[in-house]
Amino acid sequence: MQATAPSVSRRLLARLRDVMAGGGTAEERLDKVTTLIAADMVAEVCSCYVMRAGEVLELFATEGLKQAAVHKTRLRVGEGLVGDIAAHARPLALADAQAHPMFAYRPETGEELFHSLMGVPIIRAGRVIGVLVVQNRTMRHYTDEEIETLETVAMVLAELVASGELVKRDELVPVDGNALLPLRFEGIKLNAGVGIGIAVLHQPRIVIRRLVAEDPEIELERLKAALAHIKNALDELFSRPEMRDGEHRDVLETYRMFTEDKGWLGKIGEAIRSGLTAEGAVQKVHDDMRARMSQVTDPYLRERLHDFEDLANRLLQQLSGGEEANPKGELPQDAILIARTMGPMDLFDYDPKRLRGLVLEEGSPTMHVAIVARALDIPVVGRVKEVLDKVEPLDPVIVDGDNAQVFLRPSDDIRDIFSDAIIQRRQRAAHYARLKDLPAVTRDGIQVQLMMNAGLLLDMQHLHDSGADGIGLYRTELPFMARSSLPDVTAQTILYRKILDQAAGKPVVFRSLDVGGDKVLPYWNPHEEDNPALGWRSIRITLDRPAVLRHQLRALIRSASGRELRIMFPMIAEVAELVQARQILDLEVERERAAGRMLPERIKVGTMLEVPALAFQMEALLPLVDFISIGSNDMTQFLFAVDRGNPRIADRYDALSPGMLTFIRYVATKCEAAGVPLSVCGEMAGRPLEAMALIACGVRILSVASPSIGPVKTMIRTLRVAPVKAYLDGLLKLPDRSLRDKLKHFAIDHGVAL
Repeated sequence: MQATAPSVSRRLLARLRDVMAGGGTAEERLDKVTTLIAADMVAEVCSCYVMRAGEVLELFATEGLKQAAVHKTRLRVGEGLVGDIAAHARPLALADAQAHPMFAYRPETGEELFHSLMGVPIIRAGRVIGVLVVQNRTMRHYTDEEIETLETVAMVLAELVASGELVKRDELVPVDGNALLPLRFEGIKLNAGVGIGIAVLHQPRIVIRRLVAEDPEIELERLKAALAHIKNALDELFSRPEMRDGEHRDVLETYRMFTEDKGWLGKIGEAIRSGLTAEGAVQKVHDDMRARMSQVTDPYLRERLHDFEDLANRLLQQLSGGEEANPKGELPQDAILIARTMGPMDLFDYDPKRLRGLVLEEGSPTMHVAIVARALDIPVVGRVKEVLDKVEPLDPVIVDGDNAQVFLRPSDDIRDIFSDAIIQRRQRAAHYARLKDLPAVTRDGIQVQLMMNAGLLLDMQHLHDSGADGIGLYRTELPFMARSSLPDVTAQTILYRKILDQAAGKPVVFRSLDVGGDKVLPYWNPHEEDNPALGWRSIRITLDRPAVLRHQLRALIRSASGRELRIMFPMIAEVAELVQARQILDLEVERERAAGRMLPERIKVGTMLEVPALAFQMEALLPLVDFISIGSNDMTQFLFAVDRGNPRIADRYDALSPGMLTFIRYVATKCEAAGVPLSVCGEMAGRPLEAMALIACGVRILSVASPSIGPVKTMIRTLRVAPVKAYLDGLLKLPDRSLRDKLKHFAIDHGVAL
């Protein structure tokens, strides 16, 4: 009677355990392992290839091929079937390997005698460090169970390959020869701010000392107990005062759902039943998932991978008795965390009073750990490629979240510059705090409204601290992106009501859902588009899916009962789109009135002006709106036909060009004549020099990020509008590509603080 795959696996694992624990050199043990695998899997050949420096796979041991080929046969990653397995980190099973186009013949091995081949990658910490192969003379069709068995064996073998006895560790983790020199890295800004400290490597990988189980039932109970401990820790975290409200709570609610994911837990259970310990099973499933998803680009799937990775590490900590490779208890006073990625709970493991920054090799502005970092006010730079290969523990590091740069082992002069910058930043913050209650009025008596941009509930704390006149742009999509499913009307109503409550009577402009392009909702599967910035996004999505817009408008109406409600529709390209959106709003108002619910005291409706075409419909547009806001980021992109995400051309055109400023002055003139308030939001409004030009063009409302309110207000209070307006009128006739230098010199000459 043929044995089942799990029993074969358990028997083989038990024999491997004896060999691995036995005496002899690492190569002698590897020879015994290949002989054992070949016999147990009824294969004429078993070979083990190990990764060497330069991504070369070297034959280290074989049973069945010619022994003269050992340490002689080498294949580059991607070369031959073995190289293909390593390149894609996935198993391969072929009944006729020699007929495969990737087959690479090596005469010194004598493998021409063998037709079928099954190979699996040897993976450690998500990195392929070798390939394990079996071959047969006949055209054998390997089963899924046999592939699973070989994968399990490869996981056990990974501990021997990674031990440093076969190949020095520094070959498995490539390090730049200049690693001790000062280095500067570019990334993307995930949270603003500057931090100086020393590197702490977030490497929660646990050294698994026992891989082969004696009793699967005991291991299943250990897994169950470890999961229960993590759930209890989450419950305790939710009881903290700082977790009462905010999107970071939503993030951790989503994380808790992963602890009950049946598919993931089912795979771990299967691995335990195949003969692995609970920690071995968790590591096997995690390594397999990480390798398979390493090339996934879908943001939701990658976010799930990050959360599962965090959960796997926590399970391993519990199952191993809490021992960690990098204990967090001895955190330095000024710590900069360096990680490939992090799960949403990881930052809570560190003392936030000692954290000065976070650097990630991966990451996106909407990843869960970035949302938590914003709640803790920690500067974060993401997508810093290869930083883990270059950094050593306790290296000095500077994180410049404002400019998305990381300085590793900075020179004394660089450190001094940033130290001075931090001191000056604190001094400026103190100066801006003194301006908080003073009006944003120019020296010639022109009042400018300074509003604040927001996108998370935790941003609301800055509204009153900064002295902003209100929220000029609340990006409603960010809470949508922090969740694992579309929030219903009730959840949205609660959130919007909290925002209005915390605004305490100051106006709040809610922008309706603005997703698509580079802002992807995890529960929607967008179609691939050649140019997503010009594709199915923003109002185009919500008009095509009106139920989503109806639910959001219904929630906004309910949240503002008895209060003023301001709603702004994004990326309107033609007046007909605004008319359609307003009709949906009017229907929702009538629906709420018919249901007997209290309506807002007043509803003001506006539009974003981001698409130039809309500016040439002002006569039809102005009677339909209560206000207009120019979105300077998209407007600059569309006006100049420039991709903001393309580094080769992103800085080619300047917002302070005659063309851009002429356009803004045209819109401002039309709005002023119609008595419709015009604001500008986006990065342009938040920079003092650009803000000065906007005011000279006739803009009287600026909506900026909270850190920009102080600098822009300082500029306004030192400005006389009439002289700069007269000066700008002459500049707009010039053929210059940018007016930046001329405007800057004017400001310096006239005592305008920039």
